[in-house]
Amino acid sequence: MAKNERFLKLYSQGTMNIMEIWLDKETGVNYVFHAGGYAGGMTPLLDGEGKPVITPLVNK
Repeated sequence: MAKNERFLKLYSQGTMNIMEIWLDKETGVNYVFHAGGYAGGMTPLLDGEGKPVITPLVNK
């Protein structure tokens, strides 16, 4: 694996039906990844107002 990977896995649940939250360390945007069987997808995690959830970055 690369020394400076762009994405960081923050949360994971499930084994057959996987739900994960990933952080883009460049932008601070959080993403939801879901996989089940042979299908999967990733989309930005949105708050109650429909805006992307952004984690403040300490060291950019």
